[in-house]
Amino acid sequence: MSSDAGITTERPSRVSRLAAPFRSAFRLALDVALPPLCPSCREPVGDNGLCADCWSKISLIAPPYCERLGIPFAYDPGSGVLSMEAIANPPAYHRARAAARYDDVSRTLVHALKYGDRLDLAPTMGHWMARAGRELLAGADALVPVPLHWRRLWIRRFNQSALLAKTISAESGIAVAETVLRRIKATAQQVGLSQTERLTNVQGAFRVPQESKAEILGKRLVLVDDVLTSGATADACARALLRGGAKSVDLVVFARVVEAVRAPI
Repeated sequence: MSSDAGITTERPSRVSRLAAPFRSAFRLALDVALPPLCPSCREPVGDNGLCADCWSKISLIAPPYCERLGIPFAYDPGSGVLSMEAIANPPAYHRARAAARYDDVSRTLVHALKYGDRLDLAPTMGHWMARAGRELLAGADALVPVPLHWRRLWIRRFNQSALLAKTISAESGIAVAETVLRRIKATAQQVGLSQTERLTNVQGAFRVPQESKAEILGKRLVLVDDVLTSGATADACARALLRGGAKSVDLVVFARVVEAVRAPI
C-alpha cells in the first residue's frame, strides 16, 4: 500500500479490480445485442473492422514501391528507385507511405470513420498505418495530424487524422503533437477540384503558431492523414511545418490514390 499526503491508493485499485468483470460482462452483452458490422457489406464482424470477404478484397500496399512517394511498382527494380512523379514533381515532404490503395473497400472504411461516426475503425486503420510507415516512424520525434478548421471540427466533433495518429502513437511510442499545426483558412472540400484548384484552395491554409515553433525546431515529424489524393493538402502542411523550423517531414496515410501500376524510372 502506498500513500501521498495521507491518501491511500489501495482502495481505488481494489475497486477497479472488482469492477473489471462487470465491465467485461457489459461489453459482452452489448456485443451480443448490437454486434459490430462490416462497414463495407454490413455483415457482423469481430474486432478487425472488416469481414473475411471484404478483407480479401482490400488492396494493401507492400514493396516494391517508390522510395520517395510509396507508389507501388509493377516489378522490383531494386532499392532506392524513384517514380516518375517523385522526379518530375517532388513534394515538400520527404517520404510518403500508405497502408492501402484507395479503392472501393478502403474508401468505405474512410467514409465510415469520417462521416459515419465509426470511431471503432480507427484502431484497425491506425494499426495498418503503423505497419506501413514503420521505417518513417523509426527516426521520428513527433506525429502531427492534419488539422481541421475549427468550424469543421465543431460540426464533425472529432478529427479523424488525430484519432489515427493516437493509434499510431500507442503502437510506436511517438508522441502526438496535435497543436503545432493549425488550419487558419476554412477551405472548401477538395473533392471534385482539379490539381490546380486543389493547390490554390489550400494555399496559405496552414500555419505553425509562434508559440509552437520551439516545439518542432529541428525535429523529424511525421504528418498523419486518412487519404492521399493529389497531395496538395499534405504538401501545404509540410511546407508550413518546415517554415516553422522542422528538420524534416514525412507522411503516413491510410490510403492513397494509385492511378495505375507504375513502372520505375
